[in-house]
Amino acid sequence: MCSCYKVPRTKLILYVILSNVSRFETSEHQPADICLTTMKFLLVFDFDHTIIDENSDTWIVKCAPDAKLPDEIRKSYQKGQWTEYMGRVFRFLGDSGIREDEMKRTMTTIPFTEGMKDLLDFVGQHKDLFDCIIISDSNAIFIDWILKASNFRQVFNEVFTNPASFDGRGYLTVENFHAHDCAQCPVNLCKRKVLEEFLGNPTKQSMKYSQILYIGDGGNDLCPVMCLKKEDVVMPRHEYRLQKMISQLSKDLVPLEASVVSWSSGTEILAYLELLVK
Repeated sequence: MCSCYKVPRTKLILYVILSNVSRFETSEHQPADICLTTMKFLLVFDFDHTIIDENSDTWIVKCAPDAKLPDEIRKSYQKGQWTEYMGRVFRFLGDSGIREDEMKRTMTTIPFTEGMKDLLDFVGQHKDLFDCIIISDSNAIFIDWILKASNFRQVFNEVFTNPASFDGRGYLTVENFHAHDCAQCPVNLCKRKVLEEFLGNPTKQSMKYSQILYIGDGGNDLCPVMCLKKEDVVMPRHEYRLQKMISQLSKDLVPLEASVVSWSSGTEILAYLELLVK
């Protein structure tokens, strides 16, 4: 049974010490002479309402005439089919004469979550300790614009999100990231499948992560955190949907192996990472 809570600093220090000890215990599957200095932490980030403090897909509506969508588009969303919905939004913007330059100017004004820039600066300065990926239901164009404008693209080893491009008319188009058979996730993206494939990639076999920290906020972040192990940590944003869903798991006696540490700002995550690497 898991519990979702904000950890006081004294308890947080104790948790980090104990988790570091348990991570490096030897077993029949782990030789005692393993080179622990080669092990890294894996940080897995959501993007919208995690790295940035808004939804990038709704932020783009600021480009629309009067910053509004027609009712027939706004009401056309069907559950689990967000990518198809955004395709209609992008067609409307294209039909309205909105092109790449204006969209880029708008997207690069989107605010980062409080403390997140300091957190990413820290991670960028300690790439010998951290691998860092994004798994997001946004799209490749938006994330690339935002990260490059803030000089954070190099912090991330890989970004997994819906492919996007501008067609011959100058219209932005977006595609589903992949196909999957997970009944819990939207049709375009199962974050658990992405994470498991990343960890199982043959090119990653030489890298053994001492701990995975999953940092997110939304309902589609629940599926991937269910595959985390007892030495891992899920970090849901305080009072956002992921934290509420994890709390419900506890009430329903559904097991979650990973420890749960909630956050309200990137500053709190940074303090946690600083303790990990001491």
